[in-house]
Amino acid sequence: MNSMTLAHAKAHLSELLNTVEAGEEVLITRHGRPVAKVVPASTVKHAVPLQQLAELRRQLPARKGSSAQSLRELRDAE
Repeated sequence: MNSMTLAHAKAHLSELLNTVEAGEEVLITRHGRPVAKVVPASTVKHAVPLQQLAELRRQLPARKGSSAQSLRELRDAE
């Protein structure tokens, strides 16, 4: 597996993506510690298929108000 620093990844994003597109994984490090791994999208396995997640979201009732308001209501209900 290739690795590169975060600074190098930011400065050479095209190089990073070309490497990943060729099928290789790239480990991104910051201060010598691993912080992320970039892998080809074709290798990612979703626990739940994306189409199924989209269908579940469509079935949820429409949200009224903001998230902040919903949290206030939940907190006040306790």
